[in-house]
Amino acid sequence: MMAAEQEVVVLTRDENNKATVNLHGGTLQSWVHNGTEMIFVSKNAVFDNKKGIRGGIPVVFPQFGPWELGPQHGFARTSRWQCTSPPSTNSGGDVSATFTLTDTDATRAIWNHKFKLDLVVVVKAGSLDTSLTATNNNDAESFSFTCLLHTYFSLPDVTKSTVSGLGGLTYIDKTAGGEKKQETEDPKTVSKYVDYIYLEAVKDHVITNAAGGKTICLKKTNLPDTVGWNPWSEKAKAMSDFGDDQYPTLVCEAAMSAASRPLSWKELPLLSELSPSSDRPALVLL
Repeated sequence: MMAAEQEVVVLTRDENNKATVNLHGGTLQSWVHNGTEMIFVSKNAVFDNKKGIRGGIPVVFPQFGPWELGPQHGFARTSRWQCTSPPSTNSGGDVSATFTLTDTDATRAIWNHKFKLDLVVVVKAGSLDTSLTATNNNDAESFSFTCLLHTYFSLPDVTKSTVSGLGGLTYIDKTAGGEKKQETEDPKTVSKYVDYIYLEAVKDHVITNAAGGKTICLKKTNLPDTVGWNPWSEKAKAMSDFGDDQYPTLVCEAAMSAASRPLSWKELPLLSELSPSSDRPALVLL
C-alpha cells in the first residue's frame, strides 16, 4: 500500500534527481539519483500512519533500541511531522526543505521534555544531504538522547557489495548477545545475518555496487557510531512488513550516536551526506 499523496513532500531538482519525504515519521522514502532509486523500501512496508515505515531513512529519537519508557527506537519515526519550509531551489539548482517535530501531550507523557527536531533535506546534483538539529525548549532543564538516521540502501546483490571504513573498529554484535568484537574485514562484505553497532566509526563509509552499479560515499558529522544491519533469510521471514526474498537487495549502514555516548541537546546538528559516483569514490562530488 503506497502512501497517500498528501502525506509526502517531493523535492525535485529535475526529473532524474529528487527525493520524497513521508510526513509520517519524517521518513525519507525515496532518493532518485540520475534516474536510479538509491533507497530500499520493503514491498510489504505498511503506510498506515501508525507503524514505522520499513525502509527509507527513518529518524530514530530519543532512544535507539529497546526503551523502558516507550516504544523501541523512540517515537520520532511514528510521529506526524510538519513541513515547516517547503521545497525551494537555490541559485545553484539545489532543492531543500525542512521538516519539524515538536513535543506533544503524547510525547511528554512518556518522555517529559520540551524539544524541537528539525530535519533539513537537500537534493544536490551529486549528493543527498540530511541535517537533524535538536533544540531544547526548556531552559531550566537539560536532556540527553540517542538517535539514528537509519538508512536502507538499495543493492542489486549484497554479497557482491562492500562497505569500507570499518576495519579495526570495535563493534557490539547484537546477534551474539551484545558481545564486543573487533572488525577484521575492510572492506566488509555481508553474507549472513548482521546486526552490529560499530563504535567511534569516524571514517567515511564507501559502499560499492549499490543500485545502478554506483558507489556511495557516506559522510557524517556528530554521529560517531555506525549501525550495520541485514536480516538475512530467517529474520526476513519473521517480519510481516519485509519480503521474504528481499534481504539480498539491501544493506543498512546507518549514522548514529547511541552506543559510544548519549548526546546532549547542545551538541547538534547531526549531519549525514550521501554521495554516489559511477566511478571511484575519490571522484565523489561533495
